[in-house]
Amino acid sequence: MASILEVCNNGADIIDTAIEPLSWGKVHPDVISVQSMLKNEGFDVPEINMNAYMKARALTQEFIDDWLGYFINPQNKLMSSLLLGCGLPGGMMGSMMADLGGIRTTINNIRKKKGDPELSMDDMLVKLFDEVAYVWPRVGYPPLVTPFSQYTKNIALMNLLTLEQGKGRFVMMDDSMWGMILGKSGKIPGEVAPELVELAKKQGREFTDADPHTLLKNNLEDFRKEMDENGWDYGQDEEELFELAMHPEQYRNYKSGQAKKNFLADLQKAKDAALGSKVTPEQLSAFKHAKADAIVAPVKGQVFWEFNGDGECAPTVEPFIGKDYREGDAFCYLQAPWGEFVTVPAALGGKLVEINAKQGAKVNKGDVIAYIERAQ
Repeated sequence: MASILEVCNNGADIIDTAIEPLSWGKVHPDVISVQSMLKNEGFDVPEINMNAYMKARALTQEFIDDWLGYFINPQNKLMSSLLLGCGLPGGMMGSMMADLGGIRTTINNIRKKKGDPELSMDDMLVKLFDEVAYVWPRVGYPPLVTPFSQYTKNIALMNLLTLEQGKGRFVMMDDSMWGMILGKSGKIPGEVAPELVELAKKQGREFTDADPHTLLKNNLEDFRKEMDENGWDYGQDEEELFELAMHPEQYRNYKSGQAKKNFLADLQKAKDAALGSKVTPEQLSAFKHAKADAIVAPVKGQVFWEFNGDGECAPTVEPFIGKDYREGDAFCYLQAPWGEFVTVPAALGGKLVEINAKQGAKVNKGDVIAYIERAQ
């Protein structure tokens, strides 16, 4: 806890641990609330530099307004006091609410068949937090950080379902959850409950105090080879190598640019959905295109996006939502009925916000191929 407060106290690096309690509105228990609770319990806690605190809030609120806010479930902002009780990190709230939404339908179907009243999302959330409080000491008080917080939450979530089914607790645990309990991810701080020790024995599972590193294959040299083959910079203290090793698929998508393409497309969909929930389809179209130029087909023809060289069109390459164009850039090419390739310019340039014609599509003169939002 001190590291979070010290960051605000010093007003220096506004890093994730300092920002998270501020950035989600009321999803995380606010750092000021946590500080007050610790002081009340007699801990010596540094004072918070309020100038740094407000700067962090302003910066992260800007990020929320521009990007993150489109993906936050509004219900997430109402749960901070419950999080203080169960100890789960607030960063899990988004996935936790999604998990609860799915399992709530199944549980309510079971309850309907039994003639019991249905549970609301609030009911489910309280039940989950109560179950986490039950599970956590019995699995040995693992630190509630990734991935142990997810394992603990998932055990509690599955318990809610199996209890409703009359099967009892701890009957739907996968190898990852068991791995934490058995010590395969390192020694658990507390004692595992006798019922779980007995259950492990019945299932032929063995506890271990081995160094968890010895249980894993050392793939570091393979990742080094991949970095070298791609010419990727290792970064300071080989931090880029660490990122590849920790999150290989995500890192590869990042380096290829696919992650950015996917994010920009998802962001545009989220913006359209947020706007569309407030206006008619006609108004939505007008709002979306108010600052955008329509890229119009100058002739009848077939759409091609890029050339591979030697005058051949790339067969599968398509632009992505969010791609930037400069004035005068070629946006795409149309192959006219007489065989000529006609260049379609990107108007005054800007950000691609909508695509209306796919690769190989046939369009008529005057059809809108896409919309590009002009830079402000």
